[in-house]
Amino acid sequence: MGWLNFRSHKHIAGVLAAIALSTAVAGCSTNRATGEDSFTAFMSPEQEKQIGSQEHPKMVKEFGGQYTEKDLQTYVTEVGEKLVAVSETPNEKFTFTVLDSPVVNAFALPGGYVYITRGLAALATNEAELAGVLAHEIGHVVARHSAQRYSRGVLTQILAGGLAVAVGNGAGELIGTGANAYLKSFSREHEFEADMLGIRYITRAGYDPDAMATFLEKLRAHSRLQAKLAGRSPDDVDQYDFMATHPRTLDRIEQAHQSANVTAVANPESGAVRYMTAIDGILYGDGPDQGYVRGQEFIHVPLNFRFEVPDGFTMTNQPNAVIARDGKGAQIIFEGAPGAKDMRLDSYLQNGFSKQIAIRNIEMLDIEGQEAATGSADISLRSGPARLRVVVIRHGSSAYQFLFVTPLDQADSYNLPLRRTTYSFRPLTDREKKIYTPLRIKVRAVNPEYDLQTFIDDMEVDKAPADVFATINGLRDGQAPAVGSLVKVVRH
Repeated sequence: MGWLNFRSHKHIAGVLAAIALSTAVAGCSTNRATGEDSFTAFMSPEQEKQIGSQEHPKMVKEFGGQYTEKDLQTYVTEVGEKLVAVSETPNEKFTFTVLDSPVVNAFALPGGYVYITRGLAALATNEAELAGVLAHEIGHVVARHSAQRYSRGVLTQILAGGLAVAVGNGAGELIGTGANAYLKSFSREHEFEADMLGIRYITRAGYDPDAMATFLEKLRAHSRLQAKLAGRSPDDVDQYDFMATHPRTLDRIEQAHQSANVTAVANPESGAVRYMTAIDGILYGDGPDQGYVRGQEFIHVPLNFRFEVPDGFTMTNQPNAVIARDGKGAQIIFEGAPGAKDMRLDSYLQNGFSKQIAIRNIEMLDIEGQEAATGSADISLRSGPARLRVVVIRHGSSAYQFLFVTPLDQADSYNLPLRRTTYSFRPLTDREKKIYTPLRIKVRAVNPEYDLQTFIDDMEVDKAPADVFATINGLRDGQAPAVGSLVKVVRH
């Protein structure tokens, strides 16, 4: 294509812009949910179904697999199908999936694939709140918001001169974009429309339309608690938090309620007893395959190891790493080191760890009979100069590494506590393999002789049991549950 001159480029760009504009006019479709025009020129309904069916198994794998305990999957599907039946597309096939993830989240793929996590199921307190979440995601699908977002993006690139985008916009180019493409926030317009449709569907199905607002309050309380437990400001919303991908306010929920233009039935149902029965016994927090944070310890039974972090560090278990921070600028990152599995560990630190960071002062170690190596480097971070110490350990047929990052001017003061963390890494005893079990939601009836402290004492979480109890039950701090109601506690 080197023979094209500048004028030819301008001419082609102009032609493409003209084509794009004419496509934009021709590509408007009628929104099935609102009756208004929407631009979906670059993703047909057939492509939506193809994308959904091909991305679905990848999405399930990426989020921990399908949660199969307690037949929660069947229950969620029944509620979802009840909502689809009162939507504008009652005959469209939807697939509802409960993901085995402790993260509170819900999302949808084009083509009718709707997901909630068991973490979200543990936070809701009645069927109406679950229905509100599912109905919101169904609204995104019915209104074809993914098709609109994708088509607008393609048009923008064409008008900006992205010539390659104009060539072959079949579903093949849309497949394999990964979860992030679908977890990005929809526009405020689309979120509002999904809320409006969600309220419409739950009201038509006979649920309490206020459930969407009550669950939003639970989401906010949960976001604040998670930030607090991680040692961050309660106002800090993590990028993976539900509130980050679904930015909503009570005012917007109320506006959506008015726009839904539906009248609630005389006695809308909440389905609290049905819901609590369905979630009684489900996993809470990390499952066996993710490992457990227990105070200052991290234990992974299937992988057969445990370690401890120093006092003052707050540990969080993330999908690909365990991260601990102390609030003074130091952090510990524990992760897999697959590149070291088949190498001498000192060679890995010298040649395989990083192309950008030169690890120095490398030496071999023995940690509880396990081969290990360590080395360090001084690095520059946004927060200032820092000391990085890497410890890589061969454990069975696998390898893992600690990354200890400390402010350079404080590095010496961390030597002893981080050395203790290094040498705390060891295999589990047979007894430990038996005693470390996951936490679960247990439903309790509130009898007159029980007070708030009764339930707080029944909680077996490591941190802030009173806060966790209030958050998962939708209670204010210090508020006792009503006599005769059902509440959730967290126990082994």
